[in-house]
Amino acid sequence: MPIYEYRCERCDTEFEEIVASSDENPVCPACGCSDTRKLMSCCCHGGGGSDGESGAGYSGGGGGGCAGCSGGNCASCH
Repeated sequence: MPIYEYRCERCDTEFEEIVASSDENPVCPACGCSDTRKLMSCCCHGGGGSDGESGAGYSGGGGGGCAGCSGGNCASCH
């Protein structure tokens, strides 16, 4: 099941949620409001580059990039 990012319209809390259907709007974990909006998420595409990298995940100069990231949100580390 995919992970989607949401923002609560009441308290502006941003959170991630695993949902069974992309049409479901989860409840905000901070205030319990069901008026949440799906956000546009950052994504990475594999494909390999001319420098010999495999292209799997973000290669931001660190060890592992997004492929091994546990930050939970690309905005927190990019």
